[in-house]
Amino acid sequence: MTNEITLKPINGYLMLFLALLLLFGGVFMLFNNGSLLFILAVFTGLLLAMGLVLVNPNSSRVLLLFGKYVGTIKQNGLYWVNPLFSKKKISLRASNFDSERLKVNDKLGNPVMISTILVWRVTDTYKAAFDVDDYKNFVRVQTDAAVRKLASMYPYDNFADEGIEEDITLRSSVNEVSEALEKEIQDRLQMAGIQVLEARIGYLAYAQEIANAMLKRQQATAIVAARHKIVEGAVSMVEMALEELNKKDIVALDEERKAAMVSNLMVVLCSDKDASPVVNTGTLNH
Repeated sequence: MTNEITLKPINGYLMLFLALLLLFGGVFMLFNNGSLLFILAVFTGLLLAMGLVLVNPNSSRVLLLFGKYVGTIKQNGLYWVNPLFSKKKISLRASNFDSERLKVNDKLGNPVMISTILVWRVTDTYKAAFDVDDYKNFVRVQTDAAVRKLASMYPYDNFADEGIEEDITLRSSVNEVSEALEKEIQDRLQMAGIQVLEARIGYLAYAQEIANAMLKRQQATAIVAARHKIVEGAVSMVEMALEELNKKDIVALDEERKAAMVSNLMVVLCSDKDASPVVNTGTLNH
């Protein structure tokens, strides 16, 4: 439950006019009749001027009286408050925070480099001012802690060769990971009166010591998957060729010639290089 109290103090323009009137009136009395009343007028004018508070749009002033919280001014404009109030400025604007790249271990124990981009703003000035020591530093520290925890919950990627199939991974599940990160950071920053507007991963890569090995592994996995597709397609094409030859009765093939034809077609279709045709003018075996 928040303890924030929103204040709307006295109009500052009226008090500014009175302060200027007293200051100029005191100076006028000093040069005309030398009355000691000018001291009181000048002192009162300066005292009134000390109570003027300017609040810019999307900004606030937290007011304290001898260490006691009085309230917060959130509406922009020129106001006048008790000159004895101390005034602490807290911005209500949205702020960006781009964290440093951290080396953490994912769910599988692989070291990865990760950073986050956070958009946040203060919604409760009392909590931001008094429940934490430095709310800006609190945002940085808790964001780093949340990123470390998030990275340990999910693997960097799926590896089909090891039978590891995760529904959510850091690399491919961008929306799900961002939602989990935003919730984790919001839970941590709530005690400081801070609202998380957006949180997402800004940088993600394997750590340098395993980056080359993981790149080769990904390339090998991609090559194996591509070969699997090629072989699957080649078998279908050979099967279709044999069916069409039999259907149209173009040539009669015994089992030995079918085996030779299948072998030749598979070599042509699965080879990395273009096939070089060889014309056989003899029999199958010569």
